[in-house]
Amino acid sequence: MKKHIALGMALLLGAGSVTACGGSKAAQTAAPETTVAETESAAAETAAPETFHGEEVWLPYDENLEKKKTDRDATGKNGAVASCSWYASKAGLDVLQNGGNAFDAAAAVGYTLGVVEPYFSGLGGGGFMTLYDAKTKKVSVIDFRETAPAAATADMFLDESGQPKNYTPEGADATAAAPASQYGGASVAVPGEVAGLEYLLEHYGSGVDRKDIFQDAIDLANDGYVVTATFKEELDESYNLINAMPEIAGIYLNDGLPRKVGDHVKNPDLAKTLENIRDNGKDAFYTGDNAQKIVDAVQKYGGVLTASDLENYTVKEREPVEGSYQGYTIYSLPPASSGGTHLCEILNILENADMKSLEVNSPEYVHMFSEAFKIAFADRAKYMADTDFADVPLKELTSKEYAKWRYSQIDPEKSGTYEAVPSEELEHYATTSFSVVDKDGNMVACTQTVNYGFGSKIVPEGTGFCLNDEMDDFACDDPSSTNCVEGGKRPLSSMSPSIVLYPDGTPFMTIGTPGATRIFPTIAQVVQKMIDYDMPIQDAIDCARIYDNSKNNINYESDGVNPVTAETAQKLQAMGHEVTDKGAWQLFFGGVQGISIDKDGTLHGGADPRRDGKALAY
Repeated sequence: MKKHIALGMALLLGAGSVTACGGSKAAQTAAPETTVAETESAAAETAAPETFHGEEVWLPYDENLEKKKTDRDATGKNGAVASCSWYASKAGLDVLQNGGNAFDAAAAVGYTLGVVEPYFSGLGGGGFMTLYDAKTKKVSVIDFRETAPAAATADMFLDESGQPKNYTPEGADATAAAPASQYGGASVAVPGEVAGLEYLLEHYGSGVDRKDIFQDAIDLANDGYVVTATFKEELDESYNLINAMPEIAGIYLNDGLPRKVGDHVKNPDLAKTLENIRDNGKDAFYTGDNAQKIVDAVQKYGGVLTASDLENYTVKEREPVEGSYQGYTIYSLPPASSGGTHLCEILNILENADMKSLEVNSPEYVHMFSEAFKIAFADRAKYMADTDFADVPLKELTSKEYAKWRYSQIDPEKSGTYEAVPSEELEHYATTSFSVVDKDGNMVACTQTVNYGFGSKIVPEGTGFCLNDEMDDFACDDPSSTNCVEGGKRPLSSMSPSIVLYPDGTPFMTIGTPGATRIFPTIAQVVQKMIDYDMPIQDAIDCARIYDNSKNNINYESDGVNPVTAETAQKLQAMGHEVTDKGAWQLFFGGVQGISIDKDGTLHGGADPRRDGKALAY
């Protein structure tokens, strides 16, 4: 049953908050510390060049095992790929160089990321992509978001007293306890990634040999890939939860201990699963033996997903949300993602200010972004949900008139309070994003996820992939919420893979980022810098970022490129803002991957040093 939501100025002024994604963040206990000897050993191990298919591997960390801050971008004329992994960018570039189009390459990137970044995405997850078809000049959205099992109910994560339930695998100790919406079988929504990537190939692919699309992913699963600093961070954070589940522990732990930076991971079971999908399409995943293994694993760990849920999963092709900033047209995601709508809303609000006259990350600049972010999050909490289950006022939220009215509420000298939103503790960043552009001008921006690191931590026996814990993106502790759990419903998201066109309608940029609710605020900052200051894409990605979500607490990077200075932070406090220093190059602020296109056709790929990203082009 749809919930009808009206948008009016008077109603908005008096609107209350809507809680989303209930429960507290999964209990995280540090993994056993790596000894100095182990670290030195790993450093020595990485001194020799790594190779993949005879080509030297670009590693995202230096001799001190720290993330590189430079050498992330690439320039070319014929094609470019920017992703959170060199391996995945290489897989996509291989497809482009072998005659495939951007859509073929995007599938190769998506499948490969699931091998080398299993903590962020994979066959057991889902996502969204925004496409630009150069022939038709049409922008489309492919929604392959996970859905709630048919048997899911609004109160399934609450106990008899109305408190969020925890889950601990049978026989595990108390260190392996976490909210049931984030860990174990009940947290698993019906995966959409395989259906989405196969839909892309069927409807937009060029017909290249499927072996070319899958080969790098299969080879990496069979032959192994290098553990990065980001990989180890995610593994350490989830160590106790992983250690309690033998199927995933057997892949990603080494004799019960987390792997080290520089180690190699092989996953032959995943290679076999990918080979089956390559040869038999999406049915190899959603029906038959693989589907039964998924159902058995979910139900073993307390879930309700069934074979019918898998068989009935459908991809939805949707019209994008459309907005503009300074004459540039922006296409992004509609619900069940809130990201595209609020990206447009933020930029519409900022368009009323003379942002170009403000110094990047000055007090005035940060204040204006903070107020726009808080307004967007107030509206997000009130209105956003799956449009198959709720009427969402997209036209009003993305209109210039509404943004002008919202802008009029901003005091340029003082922090404002709008409406409450969910606690920041509920946010996570276990998501990945990538961009592809080919020689014909086709563009793809894709964001895919398993939600928290390694998702539910469930690996169906013999399959090699992690199942998502996407049920946590519903308002699990509030059955009355617009975003409450309902069977067949898609949970609210912030993912915002976006396509931007020049004022004359020609392609300008494809961009996306992981980062949970930091996603659309991060993209807004990068887009604004590129348009108002004519920044190259890599420079805009490198710039220090800020974030606020109506809790009146500006999180900021105090070091790096154009950081928020101590003096600026003091001025913001004097304006009534609370501030939190997040340091520099923080994974908290996402990992932007994007490609811009000059008027002469030159492609510039940009990748974020906050992650393992690397752009490649030719």
